[in-house]
Amino acid sequence: MTVTVLKTVTVAVLAITVTVSVSGTQTPAPPPADRAQTEALSKRAAERLAALQREAEALASQEKTLLVELRTLEVDRQIKAEKLAAIDAETAGVQRQLETTTARAKALEGEVERQRPDIESRMLHLYKMGRAGYWRLLLDVDDLRQLARAYRTASALARIDRDRIEEHRRTVSELGRERTALQARVAQLKALQARARDARVAVDRAVAARTARVASIDTRRDLNAQLTGELQQAQQRLQSSIAQMAAGGTAPAVGLPLRPFQGALPWPADGVVMKRYGRQSSTGVEFSLPEGEEVHAIHDGTVAFADQFTGYANLVIVDHGDRAYSLYGHLGSLSVHRGDHVGPSTTVGLAGRNPSGNPALYFELRIDGKPVDPLQWLKR
Repeated sequence: MTVTVLKTVTVAVLAITVTVSVSGTQTPAPPPADRAQTEALSKRAAERLAALQREAEALASQEKTLLVELRTLEVDRQIKAEKLAAIDAETAGVQRQLETTTARAKALEGEVERQRPDIESRMLHLYKMGRAGYWRLLLDVDDLRQLARAYRTASALARIDRDRIEEHRRTVSELGRERTALQARVAQLKALQARARDARVAVDRAVAARTARVASIDTRRDLNAQLTGELQQAQQRLQSSIAQMAAGGTAPAVGLPLRPFQGALPWPADGVVMKRYGRQSSTGVEFSLPEGEEVHAIHDGTVAFADQFTGYANLVIVDHGDRAYSLYGHLGSLSVHRGDHVGPSTTVGLAGRNPSGNPALYFELRIDGKPVDPLQWLKR
């Protein structure tokens, strides 16, 4: 780990030194441009501008679709919110009915319990009297009128007791059925509440996801517009140089900025990624590929360093302008020299071996002088 960190620091110092030596006041004027090379750069700029335009149109289309989906989801969310509110209100109402019915049933059951001893006592008394009891009751009456009145009273009491008991039974039974129905309705409404809440949460998540995607697309569109502007300026300079050379004059070499080609840069070699950016303090990536495989520059630039470097065998650093650099390490041999101009198809060297003895290529990319994940800049 310590060795890796020291190597990283050393490379960082080297990159800073290169920045000073390339961009300082003693930097010589750029050499005259080659017309064929300038036209090739102009063509590449036009192709990349067309790709950026297609990307911008695709992003605009995606955002438009997402905004329509968002509006639909917002309406759906409002409907689900109103439906959930209605279910909540109905649940509260049914719950109140259930509480009222339960209270009535308990009150009636209490009344039945309170009256039960008296009713049972009268029923038992009448049962014991039976027919003989009634005859004894009749024999105690002085006259026929009192006899009839006593008979009607005894019959009425028995009938009232029976009717009261039957009415209590019916009421308790009805309240029981009502309570069962209300309990079933409450359970049904709670299930509806759970589903409605789940649906509301799902819509909220969908809205959040699409909102995040819209924000991401907005960021990408802003970056696309910025990169397009940078590339258009470079293309204008290239066209101006071509016009000067066509008129028989000379023009300084003009390069293409690296940033507009993010995600579209060619791979330096056809290999397999064995070590990723950020792993074990690595500020670059390591490819596994056959020894002797050609390694190419990823973009137009000037070779700022081409020599052996401790820990990286032969190392090439290409300055792409605006403090953007690409580094190619573990090279078995070099194909360029300091000051050479290179392009995406230029071979900078042949793959060699890493310190462990395995065939490999170390590749690092620095933007604004700081290392970035190269895989985010290469073609996918």
